[in-house]
Amino acid sequence: MLTSGGDAPGMNAAIRAVVRTAVHHTLDVVGVVRGYEGLVNNKIIEMKRDSVANIIQRGGTILGTARSDDFMTTKGMMKALRTVSHNAIDALIVIGGDGTMRGAHAFAKKHKITIMGIPSTIDNDMYGTDYTIGFDTAINSALEAVDRIRDTASSLERHFFIEVMGRCAGFIGLAVGLAGGAEDVLIPETSSDLRGLAERMRKSAQRGKTSNIVIVSEGDEAGNALTVAKKIKSLTHEKSRVAILGYIQRGGSPSAHDRVLASKLGHAAVNGLLKDISGCMVGEVKDKIVYTPLKDTYTKKKKIDKDIYKIIRILSE
Repeated sequence: MLTSGGDAPGMNAAIRAVVRTAVHHTLDVVGVVRGYEGLVNNKIIEMKRDSVANIIQRGGTILGTARSDDFMTTKGMMKALRTVSHNAIDALIVIGGDGTMRGAHAFAKKHKITIMGIPSTIDNDMYGTDYTIGFDTAINSALEAVDRIRDTASSLERHFFIEVMGRCAGFIGLAVGLAGGAEDVLIPETSSDLRGLAERMRKSAQRGKTSNIVIVSEGDEAGNALTVAKKIKSLTHEKSRVAILGYIQRGGSPSAHDRVLASKLGHAAVNGLLKDISGCMVGEVKDKIVYTPLKDTYTKKKKIDKDIYKIIRILSE
């Protein structure tokens, strides 16, 4: 088992579920330290029931994580294959985002390795599951920051542009925007009309509104929060401030939702392998456990809920 890519709250809960379920079925479990990089360099530790005691509430990952360019080379994969063979590993469970699933699919296809994926990324952008591990915690962490910033925005009568993570997807932005009562949300999936936003801000000022909160996904086509704020200021000539939430969205103790989801998916990953399911990612869709081919998880696009985008606009009027 390994965790790869960006860390996400709930990874440890998934690790715990995998180990405890495997032990229940009298299976031996080893952990790979620092993701695919550890697999290439044979960084393996034995994991027992006690190895995962008191970790369900901890953020990050006890196995560590790293991005590995070596793993995606022929030489690197051969070294990873030797690690699998040397440690008599029958099946590999990988926990991470779309890059993790891409690497798992390449490894499984090239070397016929039995692999199961578990989706864990705060971006919630993976096809094959309604929610990814870490998303719920991330939006709650971001929402807490937005609520605090709104107090300052109201007191100083300023417009705030708050940047959230989401380089290629706006799931965090949409959720935080709706729950935080934002006046607008700029996300990668929609074209950004900054002139229209400036006009709405002018009209709201005419109605007596002295502050606005605008959520900006880091990957929006109009630019990051700093760039957007400068463009809006050139159109409205009003004072504004920028807050970049950054990595606070990744850290912290996982929410109850993420702990439950991680526990269910970790348990289902082991059970899937016992049923000879391989080359898939386990997910939950409409409260049911599903297994999606690894290739589909990163080649098929998970769609945002455009109704949420419309609701934000209506409720901000």
